[in-house]
Amino acid sequence: MKLFKEFFKRGLKLVTQARKNMKPRMMEIADRLILRKRSLIESVYHQLKDVMQIEHTRHRSSLNFMVNLFSGLAAYVLYPNKPQMRFDFNTSTQKLLAA
Repeated sequence: MKLFKEFFKRGLKLVTQARKNMKPRMMEIADRLILRKRSLIESVYHQLKDVMQIEHTRHRSSLNFMVNLFSGLAAYVLYPNKPQMRFDFNTSTQKLLAA
């Protein structure tokens, strides 16, 4: 709860799944649907970190870091089998439909 309050003061929203020992909290529908897609989001992180080798901590110069980062992102853009998630958001009814 302390972390949630600290993030809220900064204008950030912490979206986590409620555990058995936690008090139930109200959550927006958009946040609930994004939590359902967590495995898809983590698979994108996996591809960026492991397949495209973006995570590397020992760069000798900031230019080398930027070259590695942009080359990994460019390789990801050209990667043929990317996971996909489609959202249709209708602001008038505040309804989020995930496909």
